[in-house]
Amino acid sequence: MEITTVGELLHWSYANLVMAHAANTAKAEKYGRKQFMIRARLYSGLNKQTMNIGSLADDERLKIILPQACCYCGSREYLTIDHLIPTKRGGANSGDKLVWACRSCNSSKCARDALEWFDERNQFSPILLLRCYLKLAIEICRERDLMSVPLAEVPELPFSLGTIPRIYPSPNVLRLWITELT
Repeated sequence: MEITTVGELLHWSYANLVMAHAANTAKAEKYGRKQFMIRARLYSGLNKQTMNIGSLADDERLKIILPQACCYCGSREYLTIDHLIPTKRGGANSGDKLVWACRSCNSSKCARDALEWFDERNQFSPILLLRCYLKLAIEICRERDLMSVPLAEVPELPFSLGTIPRIYPSPNVLRLWITELT
């Protein structure tokens, strides 16, 4: 499948994320027909604007129930607040863009966005962190009226479109969150 616009890329990644979440939750070893149908229906619905991404409020509720730990390494020591999409690159300074990060990871990540940071470590982001990230990226692109812009013509963004995953690892290697949920 050829992805040509910002919206197609973000919708494809989000549809893959939902497929991965469904397979991971079902403890599937690999993606099956049901998950592929979920992805196809959601991707089509997002592109036709008959379906929507989930609310950022859902992710905000998760911050209350998830273990208070660094979202990058899982440490519970020396926690600070980090912007998922850095303000130094033009990301907004609001509560729904904040995550817990230990001092070490926050310092190491610096002004890179979360997906760049995981990429540099050859790691795939946990599903719930990626879900929030993609929602923020979609929100930014909608606010800037970039969803129908061809990928080759995208102006500078506070996040890297090059790190938006098009292909997801098999569900048995994906993590829902950086630490085990109890």
